[in-house]
Amino acid sequence: MTTPTTETPEPTATPEATAAPEATDAAGAADTTTAAPATVAGTGDPGWERERLRRWRLVLGGDAADGTGCVLSGQDAAMDGTLAALYGKGDRAQSGRDRSAGLGASAPSVARWLGDIRTYFPSSVVQVMQRDAIDRLGLSALLLEPEMLEAVEADVHLVGTLLSLNKAMPETTKETARAVVRKVVEGLEKRLAGRTRATLTGALDRSARVSRPRHHDIDWNRTIAANLKHYLPEYRTVVPERLIGYGRAAQSVKKEVILCIDQSGSMAASVVYASVFGAVLASMRSINTRLVVFDTAVVDLTDQLDDPVDVLFGTQLGGGTDINRALAYCQSQITRPAETVIVLISDLYEGGIRNEMLKRVAAMKASGVQFVALLALSDEGAPAYDGEHAAALAALGAPAFACTPDLFPEVMAAAIEKRPLPIPEA
Repeated sequence: MTTPTTETPEPTATPEATAAPEATDAAGAADTTTAAPATVAGTGDPGWERERLRRWRLVLGGDAADGTGCVLSGQDAAMDGTLAALYGKGDRAQSGRDRSAGLGASAPSVARWLGDIRTYFPSSVVQVMQRDAIDRLGLSALLLEPEMLEAVEADVHLVGTLLSLNKAMPETTKETARAVVRKVVEGLEKRLAGRTRATLTGALDRSARVSRPRHHDIDWNRTIAANLKHYLPEYRTVVPERLIGYGRAAQSVKKEVILCIDQSGSMAASVVYASVFGAVLASMRSINTRLVVFDTAVVDLTDQLDDPVDVLFGTQLGGGTDINRALAYCQSQITRPAETVIVLISDLYEGGIRNEMLKRVAAMKASGVQFVALLALSDEGAPAYDGEHAAALAALGAPAFACTPDLFPEVMAAAIEKRPLPIPEA
């Protein structure tokens, strides 16, 4: 007779565990020098049991009710301290031992903490913890100090925070802030510029239709579709009497692109990406690019497009929204409607005149303008937006959707070629 084995159940999530969900990811992603998880031969493996308790202890925070009975030491204890400084005090009342005294408003302690999290966690986790620290502990004011900016891990969200603090930033900090922003912008350009130029150059070439194309410029799909009536059944082939092709885009301006960007506070990441894309488009001779930002006022930043950092520091995140006024300005800049693409990047929460806004969009589309409405240009997932206004634009033939930076070149290529936009599934 065999003796039945007993499996140790997984710990059940408790209110203690849900208090710091971010810490779960941080603890799981941490690379520590303590004993690594043993190869799991079964749930009864002592090495695996110890590792599982260690991870739960890092997540739960060591309160009396955590139930792990696990004591941390060495680097694990130091890692737990960095997590506790940020996630140890939530909105709930603490019971038993207080997990942490927090970071407070001490610049030296924050500087040490920023260094610690970069020691214990990978870059992606560091960026999440920095954002949480700014939101949960109100550390925005400390970002006005050059020493703090030099210590943080730069990313798009940090750039958005710095831009929102731009007007309050002392002169001693501005140069450091520009260096941080430039580092992020250069990284984005390196990632996005090459593919954007290649995709749009191809779209410009294909949009320049010619009636007598050279052999390697023939658009075979369109040529076959236009000559199906000349199909010869006995030869099982189509005899094309009319060739359709596309020539190579000349160096003269072929398309006009106007980026119209909502600079309300919720659009911070979109402003950063749009400024980078604006600079890339402006570097292409065949595209005449204009960049306009707005809240309740409209600012044309086209003359600063050679440096996206200047564009970003020319914005003022926050404030109201008047989409109608911004579109009125863009409409006044149109000289060749059939060759113009307007990209409105906004969550569509309109503070201006709604009916006038919709009338302008309808008038621009009727004149031949390609109108693209993006609810967000970022990697942040589904955005909050005004569903009523989005539905109204869709009824005008201008569907509004969120767009990732990687998809944006394809969206622009489709608009330039006047074909259906690659709208992602909801």
